[in-house]
Amino acid sequence: MTLPIGFVVVLDRHTRVIDGGRALLGGFPTRLLRLTPRARRLLTGRTVAVRDAASALLADRLLEAGMANPVVHALPPNADPRYTVVVPVRDRARQLDRLLGSIERGHPVLVVDDASLRPEAVAAVAARHGAGLLALPANAGPAGARNAGLRLVTTPYVVFVDSDIVLAPDTVPTLLRHFADSRVAMAVPRITGLPAAATTWIGRYENARSSLDLGAHPAAVRPGSPVSWASTACVVARVDALAGGFDERLRVGEDVDLCWRLIENGRRVRYESAVQAVHEHRGRLGDWLPRKAFYGTGAQLLAERHPEFIAPAVLAPWSTALVTVLLAQRRWSLPAAAAVAGVTALRIARKLHGTGHPHRLALRLTANGVVGALTQTSALLTRHWWPLTAVGCLASRRMRRAAAVAALTDIALEYRRDRAHLDPVRYGVARRLDDLAYGSGVWFSALKGRSTAALRPRITR
Repeated sequence: MTLPIGFVVVLDRHTRVIDGGRALLGGFPTRLLRLTPRARRLLTGRTVAVRDAASALLADRLLEAGMANPVVHALPPNADPRYTVVVPVRDRARQLDRLLGSIERGHPVLVVDDASLRPEAVAAVAARHGAGLLALPANAGPAGARNAGLRLVTTPYVVFVDSDIVLAPDTVPTLLRHFADSRVAMAVPRITGLPAAATTWIGRYENARSSLDLGAHPAAVRPGSPVSWASTACVVARVDALAGGFDERLRVGEDVDLCWRLIENGRRVRYESAVQAVHEHRGRLGDWLPRKAFYGTGAQLLAERHPEFIAPAVLAPWSTALVTVLLAQRRWSLPAAAAVAGVTALRIARKLHGTGHPHRLALRLTANGVVGALTQTSALLTRHWWPLTAVGCLASRRMRRAAAVAALTDIALEYRRDRAHLDPVRYGVARRLDDLAYGSGVWFSALKGRSTAALRPRITR
């Protein structure tokens, strides 16, 4: 059994129990899982507790399909919880001091000084907290610094923590519970913003909308799902699963690359929102904008290494047709889009034949697909393809109308969801600057790499 006795999973919030418990609908991509009478008896409410080989098999299959998540506080304690904390840092002595003060005593801590301009300040902080110090003679970047520390780790687990993080006492012990699943290679917490950093309007926006914050719900990290990657600003990992560690050729996107390589090798990466690590976000516009653009420059590098995973949008043929006719903005556009959605709903209903309400379920799934397609198209217009959108707006009234609707609708929906401590106008400005900066980085990397791979949507059934 890959899952031990006592392991408990609960159905994901998107997974629906249908037909009186005879089938489950959910996962990424969405699928219908019909349960045998024996499997139905193993499902208690929305949970499955591993008691034998059969329940272990069901729980494992639900995890693999993205239809369930571990109940982390109900998982068995880790049998060997020894870990080493590795902290890559370049200067930032003040932040390092704050981080080391938040780390639980009793575990080895190694500070990797990545060629600081003031190495004596970093060394003094490390010595004050009793941490080991590895000083690199030349700047190796985040990937190189983490790998240098990883080579000295002798414990079963390693905790990589960036210097601008503050750890809560329960973060690492809770993440360690996920390793009761032998296939889990890494587990990451939710990364939230340091309240003290939210003194500017950009800081408040970033605390509500940081790209490091993967949301309030636990999930499996996998491409094509709502949590398609995870930051290694704070991560617990199995040392024996990391093999060669991070790709030192990457100065950006090295965490995404590592996640995807582990997944390609059949390992699991878990995102656990029940525990947090607090991050000091950039609060000055002059620091924040270049960092957003820098993140975007990793797109082409990732496209070269993982062409099957990188795409600014993933659309089905029917949803591609639907958004195309809507963007045409003709009198026949709405009827044509309704016809496409109607035909799609009928096709889905046929696949759900045998369930209690196939047409009702099909309409719900089709509606979700329409919303997803429109959301991704909006992101293309305002984020990934904004240079093309800007050129199109100069020549086309329809393009101006589409861009305005996409930008304003996005701001209205996201502002309501994020509940930022910021007025709608400044939130909207920050949202658009965020997209412009990131999109600029993507285009810069595409032009530099002479490839459109990072800009091309993927059409898949």
